[in-house]
Amino acid sequence: MQTILIILIALAAGATLFVLVKGVIGMAQGKDITGVRSQELMRKRVMFQAVAIILVVLLLLLASGG
Repeated sequence: MQTILIILIALAAGATLFVLVKGVIGMAQGKDITGVRSQELMRKRVMFQAVAIILVVLLLLLASGG
């Protein structure tokens, strides 16, 4: 179970990094004048971060025996 959680945490962290880099590149290009795409990417990044944090908490609870 712990191995599965660690893999899921790595995937969530990777997804967060991917969306973050995609957003930074999009901002650097300056194509999104309205900011709609930036906001969409920001929401996705926050969602992936939340998932990663929840998985880390579950892993810690599992490891502590609680």
